[in-house]
Amino acid sequence: MWKILRARLAQGTRTISFPAGEPVLPDRLRGAPALDFARCRNGCRACIDACPTGALSADDAGPKLDLGKCLFCTDCVEACPEGAIEFTRDWRLATRTREALVLRDETLHLADALDTKMRRLFGRSLKLRQVSAGGCNACEADVNVLGTVVFDLGRFGISFVASPRHADGLLITGAVSQNMRLALEKTWAAVPAPKLVIAVGACAISGGPFIDHPEVCNGAGAIVPVDLYIPGCPPHPITILDGLLRLLGRIEDGSRPSSAS
Repeated sequence: MWKILRARLAQGTRTISFPAGEPVLPDRLRGAPALDFARCRNGCRACIDACPTGALSADDAGPKLDLGKCLFCTDCVEACPEGAIEFTRDWRLATRTREALVLRDETLHLADALDTKMRRLFGRSLKLRQVSAGGCNACEADVNVLGTVVFDLGRFGISFVASPRHADGLLITGAVSQNMRLALEKTWAAVPAPKLVIAVGACAISGGPFIDHPEVCNGAGAIVPVDLYIPGCPPHPITILDGLLRLLGRIEDGSRPSSAS
């Protein structure tokens, strides 16, 4: 027993300091894009033609990037002859509306907190039922890792439950296949009101690489109302955690997060 205690003390604190401190992120992280479409030459469609999901497009107002469809694959970066697109290491990506994910410049309007009534209900205790509605297990894995000692989601009062009847909302991953449509509808109906929906990953937001396939519903928004969108393929666990804490009003730009206690 003493050997176990000594070993545990020698290990020190394993839980990351985020959000009180800056997160340690992998070198290969692809975060929020930096866009400079002013560099684009008239008629150039190199990035649009290279995008595998149609995340890049153009209209009379010029080019635009839909982060809800983006796989963060960098095909557009490699194709663009003017260097108008690059991916930064900024992990903050979550928004409250689908429209906010469509960018014409690099300004991304991050998620606002729930209203006062909803924060009183869920701010210190949020129970979520995770639904994998046709996912590849990448987003699911990064959601699951939030429960480990490193991220320790429970210290914020957020946890996952087995039954939707015990949940305050759903966290949905996957493109919502036709085979999962009824299951998702029934799970949503079983959650008592008031309730939330969080869509995690490109598939859950837009269908991802399967967009417009007849066997998918192009994301959760086609079936249930979504309160928080967290783009990525998959989003980093810190990106997911950041979005959840912003939704609960625990992180606000320019200020430190509120205490869990």
